[in-house]
Amino acid sequence: MTFDTVLMVDWSGGNDRGPTPKKDAIWVCAARGGVVEEPVYLRNRAVAEDWIAKFLETERIAGHRILAGFDFAFGYPAGFGQVLTGSDDPFAIWDWFATRVEDTPQSNNRFDLAGQINAMFPGVGPFWGNGLKRDIVGLPRKGSDRKGHQMPERRRAEEQASGAFPVWQLSGAGAVGGQVIMGLPMLARLRERFGASVWPFEPLTADVAIVEIWPSLIRKAVAATQPQGCVKDAHQVWLLAQTISGLNAQDLQALLDSPPNAEGSILGLGHEKMLTQAALGTLAPPPLRNDCFAMPQGAYWTPVDTALAHLKAHLRPVTGTEEMPISDAAGRFLAQDVKAKRAHPPAPNAAVDGYGFAGPVDEGAQVFRLLDGRSAAGQPFPGTVPKGQAIRILTGANLPDGVDTVVLQEDVTADNRQVAFHGPLKRGANARDAGEDMQAGAVIMPAGRRLTPADLATIAATGVGRINLRKRLRVGVLSTGDELRDAGADAGPSYIYDANRPMLCATVRDWGYEAIDLGRAPDVRPILRGMLDDAAGHCDVILTSGGASAGDEDHMSALLEGTGTLALWRMAIKPGRPLALGLWQETPVFGLPGNPVAAMVCTLIFASPALQVLAGGDWCDPQGFMVPAGFSKSKKEGRREYLRARISDGRAAIFASEGSGRVSGLSWATGLVELGDQAQQIAPGDLVKFLPFGSFGK
Repeated sequence: MTFDTVLMVDWSGGNDRGPTPKKDAIWVCAARGGVVEEPVYLRNRAVAEDWIAKFLETERIAGHRILAGFDFAFGYPAGFGQVLTGSDDPFAIWDWFATRVEDTPQSNNRFDLAGQINAMFPGVGPFWGNGLKRDIVGLPRKGSDRKGHQMPERRRAEEQASGAFPVWQLSGAGAVGGQVIMGLPMLARLRERFGASVWPFEPLTADVAIVEIWPSLIRKAVAATQPQGCVKDAHQVWLLAQTISGLNAQDLQALLDSPPNAEGSILGLGHEKMLTQAALGTLAPPPLRNDCFAMPQGAYWTPVDTALAHLKAHLRPVTGTEEMPISDAAGRFLAQDVKAKRAHPPAPNAAVDGYGFAGPVDEGAQVFRLLDGRSAAGQPFPGTVPKGQAIRILTGANLPDGVDTVVLQEDVTADNRQVAFHGPLKRGANARDAGEDMQAGAVIMPAGRRLTPADLATIAATGVGRINLRKRLRVGVLSTGDELRDAGADAGPSYIYDANRPMLCATVRDWGYEAIDLGRAPDVRPILRGMLDDAAGHCDVILTSGGASAGDEDHMSALLEGTGTLALWRMAIKPGRPLALGLWQETPVFGLPGNPVAAMVCTLIFASPALQVLAGGDWCDPQGFMVPAGFSKSKKEGRREYLRARISDGRAAIFASEGSGRVSGLSWATGLVELGDQAQQIAPGDLVKFLPFGSFGK
């Protein structure tokens, strides 16, 4: 079972709360496909019922199925209905209250009504908690004053839900009885107006489905995620709307698989762990498994394609999610599908400036009477255009009733009374259908997509203003080695300047991630361990260079080996070869070669698609182009080679030296020529694969 829209309502039994948003008031929040809107504060029940009804009507007109949740009990303990209405039908109870509850923004009769109901039962009770200064006959102020009313204290749902209050308490901390009495009349009216189905009393076959909710089922997630200064009522309907709307059809059906009963039940009861995990899952996914880098046994020299296929199969996102306005979303990865809030275009409209009428028209001269008025974008013509008449219409304007065809203004002769032109003209000419670009409710952007400026235009065109994004991937960059010095520092001939860190930090930023410069680590294992410990606390992934092989001074490999997660890949690649991968305190680590050229090539080939997946995107291979070679080369079988290259006069030219120590070749090049694993003899003019640097990480 699926729903296009989820609406969560935090109800109140109290009086008008004033114009300023505050706690213990009515809050509502809508979500679609896990994309949640801002919570809305509603000051009293009259305002709230009007808002909810208009919302449901708008969604239904848009062709959406709506799941509406309200946080109060839909029924009473067994036997209550028989005394009150002579029937166990829960809707008879709703109607009973609907005809008797008196409600204004400043007062209501819930306490007096409870006293009248108590008089129908033996003894004293079951309602209690008179919240007024005056005494009410039959309504005790304390629960302990009740006796002999012969009603169960709780519904079965309250017995199962830890911490839930019984429906009899009308005032005091945690009281929900007033919300029920003041909420059931509203539900009765909504049910009648929209023909709604109510769970678990009946099958949810209608466009509007009404369910009982209790945000405290996910209280741990609410507490863990509530922003400082945010009203709890607002945050919990926001989180619950996001969570329920983001569930897949199977999980949602599991929540709804409850046998019908006259007392009602709470959506998600018995599934609290799943709901809480789903709510917290919007913050951070579970950690990677320790075997995510472990290659199959027997692969001593690992082919590039084997390594890439393994990473693709085993990596998944490590970032949490956050809701953001679309204005801040360029370059970010979508955490959930985006569905069109409304159709685009929302109504049939004109594609050109001209004159609109009912088509088609036959061949030959045509003359239409010109109707007074016009239809312009944002200023539609309010009337109907009779058949045989035409109206002035401008590009983008809605087609008035009676118009389905537009003739181009350059093709007509017109005065203030008539318009003439030559046919034929097909029905629908120069007009756009409603939704011909995008249909309301359709997925217009899939989860995992990196958003472009054009994507933001597409999303905005359907009315979606806020979307769920993956948090920006935090990539730590660490250089290792006693021989390194920072550029600009004094360094003798026995030292080298660290080229890797500024190169890799800039690459990470260019790919849209947050680069965290972790500095240089000496060849002292305890210091390196401490730097990794610190990095794991605020990085999502760590790129290191140097110390990635299996020698005495390869401390990075040794430390990863100590975690039990090391995968030391001897790559069949030039330049490159050693690639150490592992997890440090559940944070993935890519141990790159120390040579700058090899470090850059391994970053492009292996880290680029891997980081994209870790960031929440789809695996993306670089886009290559076959171009004529502008060089000669003899290549042996057994490993893949990447040559620094650039396009010159339509051919791929390669750097003068293949030496991996020639870092200047990276500046000279605009991409890489990829030569496959097989032996090759390249002559000028032979086609080779060129991978532009700009195709990586995008």
